[in-house]
Amino acid sequence: MFNFDFYNPTQILFGKGQIAAITPLVPSGARVLMLYGGGSIKRNGVYDEVKAALSGHTVIEFAGIEPNPQYETLMKAVAIVKQEKIDFLLAVGGGSVIDGTKFVAAAALHDETLGEPWLILEKGGKTITTALPFGAVLTLPATGSEMNASSVVTRAATQEKRAFMHRAVFPKFSVLDPSKTFTLPLRQVGNGVVDAFVHTMEQYLTYPVAAPLQDRWAEGILQTLVEQGPRTLAEPDNLDVRANIMWCATMALNGVIGVGVPQDWATHLIGHELTALYHLDHAQTLAIVLPGMMAVRQEAKRAKLLQYAARVWGIVDGDEDSRIAQAIERTRAFFEQMGVKTRLSDYGLGQDAIDAVVARLVEHRMVKLGERRDVDAEASRAALALSL
Repeated sequence: MFNFDFYNPTQILFGKGQIAAITPLVPSGARVLMLYGGGSIKRNGVYDEVKAALSGHTVIEFAGIEPNPQYETLMKAVAIVKQEKIDFLLAVGGGSVIDGTKFVAAAALHDETLGEPWLILEKGGKTITTALPFGAVLTLPATGSEMNASSVVTRAATQEKRAFMHRAVFPKFSVLDPSKTFTLPLRQVGNGVVDAFVHTMEQYLTYPVAAPLQDRWAEGILQTLVEQGPRTLAEPDNLDVRANIMWCATMALNGVIGVGVPQDWATHLIGHELTALYHLDHAQTLAIVLPGMMAVRQEAKRAKLLQYAARVWGIVDGDEDSRIAQAIERTRAFFEQMGVKTRLSDYGLGQDAIDAVVARLVEHRMVKLGERRDVDAEASRAALALSL
């Protein structure tokens, strides 16, 4: 028996031309801080459409939010919020911009008597009582941040990457216009597919709990990513394919498939340390860690691995160990097909990186990970060693 509390108030505006629909959703008279990353939104027309939609509002801009948003940068945005008396935020970009905006929304109203806003990350969101309202215009489908209450932020000074979650940072609305993804570099397209795939796996590849509907929802996302993912690379101008990938990424982490089932997340937590230490893309770290983690934990995950092999990859012949090995190899091959390398050596990393990551896991007390809390430091080391 599992207790769950599913609550998601985000309004989704899906389809081409939906940016214009945000005008009545931003409170009349609101002072808006528009947050974004680099200049891509100015090249693909998103910036102009957002500015037109907000023409009746006072809009101040904050640019420069990095991939893997940095605490130091976000605190500059918090200062602007306070200085300019901002009362509504609008994130325009991918998951990093939206994650960063969630932190700004919470940090702007943080109780300073408790300590600096980094405490939000250290305590996983438990210190949050309220946050500024915000909306999002998604330009890169990957993290699902547009329809969840989670955020991940990196502190450059200490090379720490931490996550938090709180109901107060659900977006009020999110625009998902798949046509705005046409100008993305193929590297980012591949990363997004891998990201969504591993998000789904973290909630699916655990152990059976008599939840067939959740399983089949998750399997549907995985099958769609396997089918449509390569098509995004082969048919980059296909709007239907882009729409399907965008919706998969949102559904992978909006809470639906995780209701009432055990969840893993060991791959993500190990991946966070790789990103913090070596600045790899988030999806790259997931592609490195997951195949090894599947192999190291195949006994504990045997029933689900066999189900995954049969239902997602159609692998039904051979003994159990053979089917599991084939499923792991097909997973690794799919990531490679999406242009995301799966070996530490592909990124110039070796045994020293494994030692450093494991040391950070121990330092951060991440030695009881996974759905059964049985992933200790040596299990993490063994999983990484399989991806040298």
